[in-house]
Amino acid sequence: MQEKSVDHGPWSAICRRRPSSEAHVLEWFRAYRRDWAAERAGHWAVVRDDGAVVGRMAMRGWDLDDGVADVAYWVLPPARGAGVATCAVESLTVWAMEEIGFHRLHLDHSTLNSASCRVATKTGYLLEGTKRSAAVHDDGRHDMHLHARVREA
Repeated sequence: MQEKSVDHGPWSAICRRRPSSEAHVLEWFRAYRRDWAAERAGHWAVVRDDGAVVGRMAMRGWDLDDGVADVAYWVLPPARGAGVATCAVESLTVWAMEEIGFHRLHLDHSTLNSASCRVATKTGYLLEGTKRSAAVHDDGRHDMHLHARVREA
């Protein structure tokens, strides 16, 4: 994968969750393993060919009866603009729908994050609407776009 540095303006500085310590990160990893064991969620690192971590994918809130889950992702600034998120979202979506059998996956992102909106639409997640004041970010409350992809019958 070719790395490409792209300036994403003020969005690069906005982050919803940051670890406060190494212990905090390790607790996240323990929670991720518990989620997987309980069939509630999956969390994966996105890595380059050399093994360097460039992002994260998650599929959370699994409802195995209805076949519904939430997709989330982030990519580190140096890897943005190179198709990393698009490739990761598409790969996870194909696995979840074709291998596991999920019927509907949805994701949301701040309406200020046009790069995330492009990832969603490029991977077939249709815009369904705007959730007003639905998330807190470092700079305050944000409206969130809701996108979803439904498995073909």
